[in-house]
Amino acid sequence: MHGNVAEWVWDRYGAYDTAAAQDPTGPDTGDLRVNRGGGWNDFAKNLRSAYRASLTPTSSSPSVGFRVARNAVAHEGTVGGAAAAQTAGGEPLVVYFSWSGNTRKIAQEVASQLGVEAVELVCEQPYSSDYNTCLDEAQRDQNQQARPKLTTRIDDMDRYGTVYVGYPNWWASIPMPIATFLESYDFSGKEIRPFCSNGGGGLGQSVSAISKLAPNAHVGQGLSIYYSGGADMPQQVSEWIAG
Repeated sequence: MHGNVAEWVWDRYGAYDTAAAQDPTGPDTGDLRVNRGGGWNDFAKNLRSAYRASLTPTSSSPSVGFRVARNAVAHEGTVGGAAAAQTAGGEPLVVYFSWSGNTRKIAQEVASQLGVEAVELVCEQPYSSDYNTCLDEAQRDQNQQARPKLTTRIDDMDRYGTVYVGYPNWWASIPMPIATFLESYDFSGKEIRPFCSNGGGGLGQSVSAISKLAPNAHVGQGLSIYYSGGADMPQQVSEWIAG
């Protein structure tokens, strides 16, 4: 059950109740559903049933699937349906963090097609320009759940409805400056649309990480681009925005 594909479970994602409970099912409302067990492209820390990843029921992932099961005993009761996708009002905003420039190129294309400016998230203490050193720093920050300070400040976040968030796939998840950004503003009622550059790991667990950091937002389908994309990158962006 661990390490092939992560499995959808029926529970909605949310904070656990602090009281003792048998077979807790999570909150009664919310957009996010839990998946457990980890998939083929996850790290060992995610390959266990205790780890809760989360996605919206309308999202898909090459490392998330489901198992068809039947109760041994007939069961009474009903189950609820998936929440409908939201359409957020307000202006679009494109925000990104880039180390090598790959994500910057994609973000600029997204912003160009939307007719807005792309805002780069800049750290007070930049990561090393050496690739291997940067890898170590990125893993250190993930393990410590660090929140690097940013020099970038978004004024009047209330005016934005859909926030396009770009980043490189670092260790199968988001870089920690993205976590700093998501915890610095109120995303309630907004739609977040993630996009990432990667060297083969796709979106990894990044969409789940974003969902946990912005639980009151609707996190839409993510876009994964190999490095900075090829000649068809603008078309991929166009189809993703339209979808």
